[in-house]
Amino acid sequence: MAIITLTTDLGTKDFYQAALKGSILSLFPEVNIIDITNEVPSFNVSYAAYVLKNAYAYFPKGTVHLIGIDSVFSKNTRYLAVKHNGHYFVGADNGIFSLLFDRIPDEIVELNILQDLKYLQFPLVDIFVKASVHLAKGASMIDIGIPSDQIIERGTIQPVIEKDMIRGSVIYIDTFSNVITNITKDLFTKIQDNREFTLYFRKNETITQLSWHYNEVQEGEKLCLFGMSDHLEIAINKGKASGLLGLHVNDIVRIEFHN
Repeated sequence: MAIITLTTDLGTKDFYQAALKGSILSLFPEVNIIDITNEVPSFNVSYAAYVLKNAYAYFPKGTVHLIGIDSVFSKNTRYLAVKHNGHYFVGADNGIFSLLFDRIPDEIVELNILQDLKYLQFPLVDIFVKASVHLAKGASMIDIGIPSDQIIERGTIQPVIEKDMIRGSVIYIDTFSNVITNITKDLFTKIQDNREFTLYFRKNETITQLSWHYNEVQEGEKLCLFGMSDHLEIAINKGKASGLLGLHVNDIVRIEFHN
């Protein structure tokens, strides 16, 4: 079963997403096209990386993930096909691959597929589609590109760590208005060292207990927990935490540990 997933900023209002899917099906009618999301904010590479990083491993090995973020034509842009952990990724070398993976990918090729001039401003429906279909059919990466061992590195804001404190920031607000921070479960556990904690954030709000699930508190009550992404989340049971608590992307949160 061949699968191509889409992670793009094309939205649903215009014809661009339909043109992309139609181009894929014209070359490979039997393929399964799965939307991871087409609602990435325009050119927001970090947002796209967070979503795709937490989704791709749930797909079967051999799945091809087409990444249509900040991919407009430029003579200085490299377009890559990447293999990592048994999955294939096709996208622009704009830093997203460094955000997706914790190490250099297993295999990288710089795509050298000739582009049709009529699609010059839209490599997605030409270069990316050709590469993705080629890989989805089980063909070799070396047939569509030149081997490489480099990707553009893109930094992310990391938590500030002290003996008794972690200062992190909000990196994502999901559809339910849950607030996801850049504090991972591994980091929290390491610094916590079995101590009690207080989580501080906007409006002098605090939380002092970790929950295992959202319904562990009463409806309308706030909580924090480690969700599917293993990042610390601030949520309100059946409520919209971001709006009600005044938390937005890049806002600071602080955890203090004490005996």
